[in-house]
Amino acid sequence: MIFFRPMFSKALATVALLVLCASTQAGAKRPNIVVLLADDWGYSDVGAFGSEIQTPHLNQLAQRGMRFSNFHVSASCSPTRSMLLTGVDNHLNGVGNMRETIPQSHVGRDGYLSVLNQRVVTVASLLQDSGYRTYAAGKWHVGKEPHNLPPARGFDRSLVMGDSGSDNWETGKLYLDLTEKVYWYENGHEAQMPKTFYSSEFYINQTIGYLKADAKSDKPFFAYVAFQANHIPVQAPQSFIDKYKGRYNKGWDVLRQERRNKAIELGLMPANTPMAPLPSTHVAWDALSDTDQAYQARRMEVYAAMAEAMDHHIGRLLAHLKDSGEYDNTVFVFMSDNGAEASDPYALALGRWWLDQHYDRSMDRLGGPGAFSIIGPNWARAATAPLNTYKFFAGEGGIRVPLIISGVPNMAKATTPQIQTSLAHVNDIVPTLLDLAKVQHPGTTYKGQSIYPLTGHSLLPVITGAASRVRGPNEVLGYELSGNRALFKGDHKLLSNLPPVGDGQWHLYNIVQDPGETHDLQLAQPVLFHSMQADYAKWSKDNGVLEMPKGYDPIQQVIVNALVFVYWPRYQWHLLALLTALMVGLGWWWHQRLGRIKASS
Repeated sequence: MIFFRPMFSKALATVALLVLCASTQAGAKRPNIVVLLADDWGYSDVGAFGSEIQTPHLNQLAQRGMRFSNFHVSASCSPTRSMLLTGVDNHLNGVGNMRETIPQSHVGRDGYLSVLNQRVVTVASLLQDSGYRTYAAGKWHVGKEPHNLPPARGFDRSLVMGDSGSDNWETGKLYLDLTEKVYWYENGHEAQMPKTFYSSEFYINQTIGYLKADAKSDKPFFAYVAFQANHIPVQAPQSFIDKYKGRYNKGWDVLRQERRNKAIELGLMPANTPMAPLPSTHVAWDALSDTDQAYQARRMEVYAAMAEAMDHHIGRLLAHLKDSGEYDNTVFVFMSDNGAEASDPYALALGRWWLDQHYDRSMDRLGGPGAFSIIGPNWARAATAPLNTYKFFAGEGGIRVPLIISGVPNMAKATTPQIQTSLAHVNDIVPTLLDLAKVQHPGTTYKGQSIYPLTGHSLLPVITGAASRVRGPNEVLGYELSGNRALFKGDHKLLSNLPPVGDGQWHLYNIVQDPGETHDLQLAQPVLFHSMQADYAKWSKDNGVLEMPKGYDPIQQVIVNALVFVYWPRYQWHLLALLTALMVGLGWWWHQRLGRIKASS
């Protein structure tokens, strides 16, 4: 009889668990969840955050939800995506740096795989385990290994692009020569793609298709839609471009001021917020010729059109959910993966040579198939106004982005659209979604394997009105990417950006009063300044942050990594054959020379 007691106890526990699960399912219906991830949108690129760009559907979500005006991510694509999916700091989850910019001395080291490691579990897996149907469409960029593709990371149905980006009109066309080809995966296998598409339309089509295919299911759903808009190349349908003709003729200096003023008017920034200082490299609009002004204005017209086109297709998804009766039971999360992109691949000789073989830069073709456009640093400063810097850097313009959460049950009622001003972070999204779905995180073990626990906080208390801020005034939040560093504590931020944007030294700002990082407080608050440096040193050690090699330059590193990861594997046999031929030729020449020397002697 004693032998059977453990078995009986185990069976009883199993029955109790099944009853608990059944009672949960029988209770209030759990909400559907839709995560909409924009690519390279600056802080003020959404209408509800101060933009002139027409984003009515995102504005609609903001109107019935909450905007987070102090929300932070990583300054580049894959580190942010890794945290959005796992809720674990990117230095722990394996994506301490992006494959394109990682120093070769860091490659493969702990925390620097540039893909998700196996010590994290995704929110999709946890939702899937708890009875959600799960879908992914769009840019993936967290690993192409079998254990990292969507089916192994918790998605029932998926169609994703594996890497950093591609053309928005041609599915097989690289936007830069950074990978061997464009990798598309459908349900974990290489996908058969149509030759042409428009990326934002295609990803929404896939998502709606999944919802229709499973329309009879009584399970709630989780849909992750990761757009390419507005990653380079900036491209959009002509009908959207035409809407913005002439809108940007006054230039980036005027737009920057307009965006700052509108953000203040909307209550996202305090009154009299100082504008981030301009670097010496900034080009005044009035210094351009009429021809250059026209060309630059067209670039921004295309950028605005690409954003509006994405919003338009989001509207199609919202309409489908309304028609199917699911809209009122769906929570929407919209955010960008980092600040606006300022890079110019044409500034590099290798980039210019490659792009000229594959793309056209004519003004009348910008935005269309076969054309390559960017906005560059001057427009990027307007897109992140009134913040400092942009993508890749640790200034607020690189890591503070728009966040909208809409449709949360029991959301705190207010007579005006709600804005949350306290510090929030991308690692907060996973615990928020799990709370919404009434799913407990497994802690440090998942299916018998050791994993990292969540490092963020649920946002539900501030959304429902149970709390006024996400973090306590003395809690620290560290940040590092490619040697650009920050530490947040209360309303303050410790910041260090590498040259040429920064000086590599620490500076201190109150980012609530001074989000543009214009007034360094290190001399006025020396105790806080030094204590936060100590906090950063501890955070850095705890998270396995590696020191950057001397002389690190992200642009040069992209070239080096392209040569190592792409050109060497692609052409190694050609290069070895050439080297062999040279050695044989040299040997033959030396043999002939020795023969002539012997003959003459």
